[in-house]
Amino acid sequence: MASSKYTINKGINKPIEFRGLKAQYIAYLAVGLVALLLLFAILYLIGLSTFITLPIVGLCAFALFSYVYRYSRKYGAHGLMKEAAYRSLPEAIKGKRLYRLLQPQNKNQ
Repeated sequence: MASSKYTINKGINKPIEFRGLKAQYIAYLAVGLVALLLLFAILYLIGLSTFITLPIVGLCAFALFSYVYRYSRKYGAHGLMKEAAYRSLPEAIKGKRLYRLLQPQNKNQ
């Protein structure tokens, strides 16, 4: 009987990671870069000088990379969704008829 070797995939159930970006942040960065490309094209077609357009797009690209990498490090793969869900929770539950629950019940009735 021949012995067979099987490789074990140890990265199963782990979020994908690319150069420090985790999970959905890769898509956020890709969408942001496409938006910056469109911004450059629009500014160029309007007739703005390239010497003005490039610094604007460059600063926006720096801000995009900074924010995406910061959120990726801070929240991880699913933390941003958890943070958004936590923000949607109410601070307190208010009941207008709470006095009925606090009054003693009369058992003779």
